[in-house]
Amino acid sequence: MPAPAELGARLAEIEAQGLKRRRRVLEGGQGAHVRVDGRELLSFASNDYLGLANNAELVAEAQLAAGRFGVGAGASHLLTGHHALHERLEVELAAFVGLPAALLFASGYMANLGVLGALLGRHDAVFADRLNHASLVDAALLSRARHHRYPHLDLTALDRMLGESPARVKLIATDAVFSMDGDIAPLAELLDLAQRHDAWLYVDDAHGFGVLGREGRGSLEHASSLTPHPSLIYMATLGKAAGVFGAFVAGSEALIDWLIHKARPYVYTTASPPMLAAAVSRSLRLIRAGERRRERLAALIARLKSGVAGLPWRLLPSDTPIQPLVVGGNAEAVRLSEALLARDILVPAIRPPTVPAGTARLRISLSAAHTEADVDRLLTALHEIACGD
Repeated sequence: MPAPAELGARLAEIEAQGLKRRRRVLEGGQGAHVRVDGRELLSFASNDYLGLANNAELVAEAQLAAGRFGVGAGASHLLTGHHALHERLEVELAAFVGLPAALLFASGYMANLGVLGALLGRHDAVFADRLNHASLVDAALLSRARHHRYPHLDLTALDRMLGESPARVKLIATDAVFSMDGDIAPLAELLDLAQRHDAWLYVDDAHGFGVLGREGRGSLEHASSLTPHPSLIYMATLGKAAGVFGAFVAGSEALIDWLIHKARPYVYTTASPPMLAAAVSRSLRLIRAGERRRERLAALIARLKSGVAGLPWRLLPSDTPIQPLVVGGNAEAVRLSEALLARDILVPAIRPPTVPAGTARLRISLSAAHTEADVDRLLTALHEIACGD
């Protein structure tokens, strides 16, 4: 950590490494076409996979609830902040993903910190995929448990590590859809390992909920051979495909009761506004009935994958809305992103430490709000840049 006098020099080092970041200012609603920093842009930069973030039905539902119940919860869930709308939504979410009970959190980051912190301690062990999201990495470290990282999707290595561990409590932690690669974890096989080694399986489905599975029920349903088990813990966020905000954890009734007592980010945080719970309830109905949105999204993914043929950059294999175009160097990725921005197309450059060194990339995020013409415009621009036009 830098001392106060060192901050300027350390920031200069970050810039010299091609890792300088800045925030862009969104000046309107989220969508495929946005106004950012005073410019009208075609955006492939959000996680609004179903195009619901600016949906009129969700806006109306939130406005109606705000008019009746105000804009703030006013207290934590364990004081007076747990509203009837929160209670209703937790029941709906549990039923939607096919698990006995659910608990709302303010964000997926807080859910991950809360669950691992509530279940693990110094004499326990967490086994994490090496490409897990930063929030799972932080959760493992802050839990004080022994932190083992297995090679990406390497179940043989994971099996060996679990068998060699003398830990009192073991927990496998994995993204369901990996946020920077877009590939999908083998959840049925992971749950089988968890049961054989008497371990928990914690699944972070931030990028699968609403998109994968029948009626958008997420990665658990997508893994058709998976049968829920008391050792399974499921987390999904509500600010991506669901279009609103927050997160939830689902599992056994005993697990949820334990988290209510022991998950510190839940216990010591003001509850989210009830109007957001009302909007998510409406969103669940749209997700369930949103097969046409998911079909359109799948068609756009296929169109993009077909259209990148001949480009000098490698598109990683992914059947999800996350389509990573690996460029390599940090500066090269930034230049490609800026070249697209010059054509009024916004695609963010993702660099270390978010991704491994040497794999800087453009993270192309597709949405059901995009059109075929939008995807074709991006592809044309990429081919023009590759040819030096």
